[in-house]
Amino acid sequence: MNERIPIAGPSISQREIDYATDAATNGWYARAGEYPRRFEESFADYLGVKHAVSLPSCTSGLHLAMAALGIGPGDEVIVPDLTWIASAAPVQYVGATPVFADIDEQTWCLSAESVSACLTENTRAILPVDLYGGMPDYTALRAIASENDLNIIEDAAEAIGSEISDCKAGALGDVAAFSFHGSKTFTTGEGGMLVTDDDALYSRVLHLRDHGREPGDVHFRNTEVAFKYKMPPVAAAMGLGQVERAEELVARKRKIFEWYRDGLAGVEGITLNVEPAGYKNTYWMVNAVIDPKLNWPKEKLMAALSQEGIESRPMFYPLSSLPAYVGRAEAVLAAKRNEVSYRLSPWGINLPSALCLEHVQIERVTETLCRLLGKS
Repeated sequence: MNERIPIAGPSISQREIDYATDAATNGWYARAGEYPRRFEESFADYLGVKHAVSLPSCTSGLHLAMAALGIGPGDEVIVPDLTWIASAAPVQYVGATPVFADIDEQTWCLSAESVSACLTENTRAILPVDLYGGMPDYTALRAIASENDLNIIEDAAEAIGSEISDCKAGALGDVAAFSFHGSKTFTTGEGGMLVTDDDALYSRVLHLRDHGREPGDVHFRNTEVAFKYKMPPVAAAMGLGQVERAEELVARKRKIFEWYRDGLAGVEGITLNVEPAGYKNTYWMVNAVIDPKLNWPKEKLMAALSQEGIESRPMFYPLSSLPAYVGRAEAVLAAKRNEVSYRLSPWGINLPSALCLEHVQIERVTETLCRLLGKS
């Protein structure tokens, strides 16, 4: 049987190994904190933002962003219905209510039109998700935010290196968060980063992430009950190596998508990720939406691919359809309103997108996919 083709995974070079070894061996005493600081500075420089704060996860970054902005009970935050639950869960961590808006037909990201329809007097923020490396129309979202005095909290977990008109993902909102999970384009094993140009917000985040004490405090005088959200030095050392290889890793992701695009060119009934004019998509996950007429819902197709030794993942289920939100008023409303999310989700799958993949493996995936769909 052919070797299984993995869905996701990192590219780790000798650089990351050397940095991590140095952090584990020497990152103590006078050098304590060196690698988190270097990683934060390097990452901020890569994005072109003023501040970066290394964290245990993207989820913790979104949580800190909302806490620092003072979002809480009685407030609403608009999130896309079609995303991973980590985008919405932090809204509830601060006691606010997630409002599920629909996605754009082409980009699969938050629809500005749907956001407008979801606005209420309780709306405090818009939380767009840069899904699978693509991005929404931030010009339209910014106009809505400005008109209604709202913050934009960008979930850039999946879009390291993506751009709109040379502005990188993470620099498009008031504050953003990234993920360095083992499946992501840059990895620290687990980890995240919060970024912002807002000096006051940055200062507040630093205070909240270390149990409510000021940076540099040596007397352990906590001024409020807060959180413990820091990245370990060995993880930061790996992240530093990854960001120093940024262009290489992003180029590899785009090359993998190019192999899929070329292998499926002219095949009817399969829609891949889009890259609108002026956008640069880094294709964290290559996603294929199958024409319903072919009668291959995602669960059926994933099972068939697995039998062929090919791993895949489902396009996210609408959050409003998950058992976690059953019976909640906002979920009931969303299920009736978000037609695009509910129409696309049943037919979308993530194809193998691991950074270790070679052209011959992508050819095997495309040939198998076409054969299963009757398109060979």
